[in-house]
Amino acid sequence: MMIRVNGVEIALDDPMDLQTFLEREGYSLGRVAVEKNGEIVPKASYSTEMLAADDRLEIVSFVGGG
Repeated sequence: MMIRVNGVEIALDDPMDLQTFLEREGYSLGRVAVEKNGEIVPKASYSTEMLAADDRLEIVSFVGGG
């Protein structure tokens, strides 16, 4: 199954939830915001939001500094 993440196609071998995907890709869950198919996904839903073929994700990472 193929999904598009920040404009790049990524193949997923198995169905997975958004949290598992983010962790697998090395994102810090506390420092990202995710939009799936044009809708913001609440952080509380990451573990139950299942990814499906042709989903489009936009992932923004927040960086601290000063």
